[in-house]
Amino acid sequence: MSTIIAAVAGGEALSRTLASMPDGFASFYATHHRDLTGLAYTLTGSWTVAEDLAQEAFVRAYRDWDRVGDYDRPDSWIRTVLVNLATSRGRRLAAEGRALIRLRGHREDQHTDPLPGAAERFWAAVRSLPRRQAQAVALHYHDERSIEEIAVIMDCAEGTVKSHLHAARRTLADRLEEPDHRPEVAEEDRP
Repeated sequence: MSTIIAAVAGGEALSRTLASMPDGFASFYATHHRDLTGLAYTLTGSWTVAEDLAQEAFVRAYRDWDRVGDYDRPDSWIRTVLVNLATSRGRRLAAEGRALIRLRGHREDQHTDPLPGAAERFWAAVRSLPRRQAQAVALHYHDERSIEEIAVIMDCAEGTVKSHLHAARRTLADRLEEPDHRPEVAEEDRP
C-alpha cells in the first residue's frame, strides 16, 4: 500500500498506509487533496508552500478524525483550517519581512512558482487584495464553492461573502483592465 501521510508529530515520525487509516479518512484524503492543494496555491502563489499547507491541514484532520469525520461537512472544516494556516503564514512572513527591513535595510523577494501568463497576473492580483476578499475569491473561483459554502468556511454571513466578492471583482477589474482592450468610443458618443 502507498503511504499518503508522513508527518512529524511530537518528534516521532508518523506514517500510515491506506489500510491503517481511520474509517473514511483515506477516501476523504483522496477526494480532497488535489483541490485543497490548489486552493492553497491560489492563496500563496507557491506550489511548495501549497503542498506544505495542505499536508498540515490533513495532519490536523487526521489527528482529530474521530470528531472531524462526524461533521456534516468535513471538507468545509479542512478548508477553514487551510485558509487559517495560509493567513497565519502570511502574517508570519510579513513580520519576518519587517524584521529583515529593520535588520538589513532591504527586503528579499520570495521565489514563487510561475503560472502561465494571464493566470499568473490574475492570481497575483488576487493575492494583493485584502485577506478576506482574496480568500472569498480563491474559494469561489478556484475551489468553485457556492456563496453558502464560502460563508461556512469563512465563518461569516452569506451577505458578507457577496460583499467581499463584489469588492474584489471591482478592484480586480480596475487592476487587470488593459488599455488596449477598452471599447472604442465613437466621436459622436463622446461628451
